[in-house]
Amino acid sequence: GVLVGNRLSEKTSRVVTDGLGLVVLVLGGLNVMSLLDQEFVSAVGAGIPLLVVIGAILIGGIIGSALKIEQRLEQLGTSLQKRFAGKGTKDSKEKFITGFVNASLVFTIGPLAILGALSDGLGQGIEQLATKSILDAFASLAFAASLGWGVALSAIPVGIWQGLITVLAFSVGAVVSAPIISALTATGGVLLLGVGLRLLQLRQVAVGNMLPALIVAPLITLLLMVI
Repeated sequence: GVLVGNRLSEKTSRVVTDGLGLVVLVLGGLNVMSLLDQEFVSAVGAGIPLLVVIGAILIGGIIGSALKIEQRLEQLGTSLQKRFAGKGTKDSKEKFITGFVNASLVFTIGPLAILGALSDGLGQGIEQLATKSILDAFASLAFAASLGWGVALSAIPVGIWQGLITVLAFSVGAVVSAPIISALTATGGVLLLGVGLRLLQLRQVAVGNMLPALIVAPLITLLLMVI
């Protein structure tokens, strides 16, 4: 992807990034449709799934802002840039960090990242993770073509995130039900919409600070299911 990207003009590179942004928006919209999943609605009540996602985004955003997750992601990107990319122009440094942060967010928030790791942890096979790996390979080529080497190093937080989900699923697998997965998917869809807006440079949504919503949403859903 980087080899191809080096041959692209700035205008063409921007078109590629815009295309990725539009695709991410579509993926986010499709994931948000999990709000309509019948099992989710039946478990928490009609009209409640949307409130679950709103609550998760708000609470998760507050927690993430307090923990400065977005800032820490950018700092990690800066550290990796200094270590692996060395000196460069201001634009190249910003491009590296942008590629690292945006790719990390897309690859960790996507439904297959969550569902695949859950399936692995629950002993249901690695088919979804394998599918995700193939899709991510093609997506990373496109990202790298426009955003550079930072995309490759997004594998670090992605690997850690998926490993944590797998371990968690292995530990509390019995609690992970269809409504909880729907809540996760819908919340992840909202975050993907934020990433899409970032890629399109419409608004720099602090999606990193909202990542705790992916933990809050299942907890709220579980609480409503037992009440």
